[in-house]
Amino acid sequence: QQRVEILKILYRGADILVFDEPTAVLTPQEISELFKTFRRMKEQGKGIIFISHKLDEVLEIADRITVIRRGKVVRELDRAEATKPLIAELMVGKPVILNVENPPLPPGAAVLEVEGLSLRGRGGVDALRDINFTVHSSEIYGIAGVEGNGQSDLVRAIAYKTPLKEGKVRLEGAEIQGLDVRGRRERGMAHIPEDRHKYGLLLPNSLADNFVLGSHYKKPFVNAASVQNRKAIADYARRLISEFDVRAPSELTPAHALSGGNQQKVIIAREMSASPRLLLAAEPTRGVDVGATEFIYRELVEAKRGGAAVLLVSSDLDEIMSLSDRIGVMFKGRIIKEFPRGSTSKEEVGFYMMGEGAR
Repeated sequence: QQRVEILKILYRGADILVFDEPTAVLTPQEISELFKTFRRMKEQGKGIIFISHKLDEVLEIADRITVIRRGKVVRELDRAEATKPLIAELMVGKPVILNVENPPLPPGAAVLEVEGLSLRGRGGVDALRDINFTVHSSEIYGIAGVEGNGQSDLVRAIAYKTPLKEGKVRLEGAEIQGLDVRGRRERGMAHIPEDRHKYGLLLPNSLADNFVLGSHYKKPFVNAASVQNRKAIADYARRLISEFDVRAPSELTPAHALSGGNQQKVIIAREMSASPRLLLAAEPTRGVDVGATEFIYRELVEAKRGGAAVLLVSSDLDEIMSLSDRIGVMFKGRIIKEFPRGSTSKEEVGFYMMGEGAR
């Protein structure tokens, strides 16, 4: 699809091409081929603007680098003087630690068990086919795959009450297929959704309202007569704003007024504060800057250290490789390969992401 788009642009005689996050859903092998295409186009006299938050890729392909923060150019760099720490600091406005410590921990008891899970998709075609895996406490299990291979359907089947074709989903030994979202949360599940605007936030509402979503019916946020305790809600919201470094004027600020990174912090603060036994993290760093990414990585690792089971679903292979204790690779609705931590490379995982190992 990327090649077709490039050919369309070249056919129209374009001399300057703009690529906005073109590698977001590509495997390492596909990224390598795309960059070869970029270099050939440069040799032919074409100009390329490459927009990306992936610093390794920027450093690999760019001749000059412009860093933008809050809508303003903060610095222009020649490739020779650019480094990852320097670019990250310019993007965020302060030094950023790019490598989060994530030591392996002895896995505990099974928290999430997915057994023989199959799910009908659109048009009657199976979106998921015989999915089997287990996530233990004190473990991050990463799901890698090119977008559109069933990852969103898998998260939906675990997080929501979804009619299954076959199979079982167990949370700490108990089947949860019949539970709605509230029932699953009360059993210890938390969820960072892949689309924060559609599924994670009430954008017109205040941060205070968003912080208590999912707990709004519990004490101390309501009294014995089920009337909201606005003081308790406000106090709780102010505490989370401080603890999770949410950049907002006050707890009354509407969620839509925040940057993408701070919106994501609101969701993570709400979900982490519930002390979950199982944390579903779907594309947790999508559309956030490198500073927010560092924060989110630390929170996921902290959840693992606290004994939670973390299911991480991400199209960012670097993210999967750096955070996961085990990796399951999805292709066409199946997990076709599983890797223990440290037993594989990005290139090998990318090989399976393209379905080569399933043939």
